[in-house]
Amino acid sequence: MTKHAITPQAGILGDTFGCACGVALAGRMPAELHAAENGLCSACLGSAEEELTAGMTRGCPSCAGTGRRREQVTWQLAHAEAEHLITMTIVRGIVAGFDGPFHLSEIADTVRTGLGLTAGRLPVGPRVRDLLLQLQAAGEITMLSAPDELIGTDMVLYRDPQWQRARTLGI
Repeated sequence: MTKHAITPQAGILGDTFGCACGVALAGRMPAELHAAENGLCSACLGSAEEELTAGMTRGCPSCAGTGRRREQVTWQLAHAEAEHLITMTIVRGIVAGFDGPFHLSEIADTVRTGLGLTAGRLPVGPRVRDLLLQLQAAGEITMLSAPDELIGTDMVLYRDPQWQRARTLGI
């Protein structure tokens, strides 16, 4: 069995990658294709890590930090199912029931319970977060949380952000 480990290579032609099997890959697309053909995650190219900023990595969100294609496809299907089941109408309705501030985790737990989903069944938290950010961008809710952590110079981390409906702020 041939070992496949795809790594970026320094090159004058732009993005180039090399694989432990000896294949040189000119560009990101050929590297992704080679990864997928060999059962590796096409997002992290099998490394199981995503680089957030120079010197800071986390587990790849596309394959749940496994580096494998099977897990990547399963995770992508779960995200697509979450997008189908968890709609803006559902989240907006839950938010409307809160008179004061609410946390992301409270809305996600309410969605999970309301839809009868077991923990870990679907990426409920990330889907609810995305919809809450859309409500924030539309001016329907306002974030009350300060970032929990500054990553690098331009990225912030919120662990369990808190919002409030805009019309109840009294501004």
